[in-house]
Amino acid sequence: MHNLPAIEGNPMTKHVGSCLCGIVKFEVHGDFDSFYLCHCKYCQKDTGSAHAANLFSQSAKLTWLAGVDAVTSFTLPGTRHNKSFCRSCGSALPNALLTGLLVVPAGCLDTEVSVSPTAHIFTSSRAIWEGAIGNAAEFGGLPE
Repeated sequence: MHNLPAIEGNPMTKHVGSCLCGIVKFEVHGDFDSFYLCHCKYCQKDTGSAHAANLFSQSAKLTWLAGVDAVTSFTLPGTRHNKSFCRSCGSALPNALLTGLLVVPAGCLDTEVSVSPTAHIFTSSRAIWEGAIGNAAEFGGLPE
């Protein structure tokens, strides 16, 4: 096991997660303080979607269980925008920032998140097509 910098958290709350290809596995011990849906242009670019869905904690501890060598990070020069991901499959992964803030992409968790989104942020940058999402047809699987 390899620990990247993180602050000690509540050992009672545990979440597990992984990347798409399964090489990277991790645990988060502690509670999340907030759950933001970020609509900034940077998050749109690095998710390929309308927004990123990230959980934040100032007290939880991140423990890498497998594949830590496959974890890499990118910081957009001149910004605070940072993303950690699996170098094999590209899946977004947690990032323990040097400020002590742990950022966990909600979609990489294998356990359910009981926290509801706290807020939408950077809504002034929303994708133009996002407003039409509610009018789109819904399918339980791939449409035929």
